[in-house]
Amino acid sequence: MDYYVGIDLGGTNTKIGVVDKEGNKIFTTTIKTESIDGYEISLNRIADILKENLKEYEITLDKVGGVGIGVPGPVVQTRIVKFFANFPWPENLNLAEEFEKRIGLKVRADNDVNVITLGEMWKGAGKGHSNVLGIAIGTGIGGGIILNGQLVSGKNGTGGEIGHTKLVRDGKLCGCGQKGCWEAYASATGLIREAQGRLIVNKKNQLYEMTKGRELEAKDVFDAAKAGDKFSVDIVDYEAEYLAMGISNLLNTLDPEIVVLGGGVSLAGDFLIDRVKESLKKYALPSALEGLKIVQAELGNDAGILGAAYLAMM
Repeated sequence: MDYYVGIDLGGTNTKIGVVDKEGNKIFTTTIKTESIDGYEISLNRIADILKENLKEYEITLDKVGGVGIGVPGPVVQTRIVKFFANFPWPENLNLAEEFEKRIGLKVRADNDVNVITLGEMWKGAGKGHSNVLGIAIGTGIGGGIILNGQLVSGKNGTGGEIGHTKLVRDGKLCGCGQKGCWEAYASATGLIREAQGRLIVNKKNQLYEMTKGRELEAKDVFDAAKAGDKFSVDIVDYEAEYLAMGISNLLNTLDPEIVVLGGGVSLAGDFLIDRVKESLKKYALPSALEGLKIVQAELGNDAGILGAAYLAMM
C-alpha cells in the first residue's frame, strides 16, 4: 500500500492527514470537531472531508492501507472507546466500526497519547528506539508505553494512565476524584495550584508582579525563574522533584531506552529537564538510568497524525 490516513480526534479540533509509507505528509487539514453534534454527524463530516482531499490529490481508496485514529480516552483492542474525555459521545462506542462504515477502509483507534508516542518513535525524538516512554505534561499527565516496538494498552485500554499513579497517601485531590495522584502535583494544573498557594503568603517576587490582575499560567513560573526570580526557581525545583518521583517509578517498572516529554510543561526545555535528571538519581535504580535518554518531543502538532498513520500501518 502507498498511503495511510492519520486522524487526531481532539476535543476542539480534529487533524486529518495522509502520509506515504515513509512518513512524508501528502496533505493535512484541521477542522472543528463539534462533538456536541453527536458522533454520527461528526464522523460523517470527517469522512466527507477525508474523501474530498483524497479525490483532490488523486489518491484512490485501493492505494490506502488503512486509517488510524487517536482518541482522548481508553480504547480496547484498537476498536472500542470505553469513554471519550470531554466528549458527549456514548460509552463503549465501536469507533473503528463506525468509521469503517463511512470510509470503506480498515480502521484502528487508540488513546491519543499512545498514538503521539508512536509518532515520536517512528519519526520524532524516539526514532531508532523500540522501548519508549512518552509523557504528555499538560492539564493532566498522560502516557504512552511502547515495549519491544508494541504499544501497551492493556485489557481495558487503561495502560498508560500514568498520571493517576499515586505519590502521596491521601494527598492532594485529583481531577479523577482520587487523592495523591502524580498529576495533582506535577501537571501544569498542579504547578499552578502550588504557585497560587505560595503567592497567597509571599507577594514580594517577580512572578507576582508579572501576573498581577490576570490568571497565572504554568509558563509564567518558568519565565520568571529563567529571569532569575528565586521564588519561581523554588517552584520549578518542586515541579522537577515530583516529575522525577513519578518518572523514576516508571523507569523502575518499564526500563525504557528513552523518555520523550511532550505537552505544555515540557516547553520549559533543558531548564526543567536538567533538574529532573539530577533528581532522578535519588529515586530511580542506577541500572534504570544507564544509557537513558530524556528528551523533548519533536513533532509538535504532527505527532498525532503521524502516530495514527503508523498505527494503521502496524
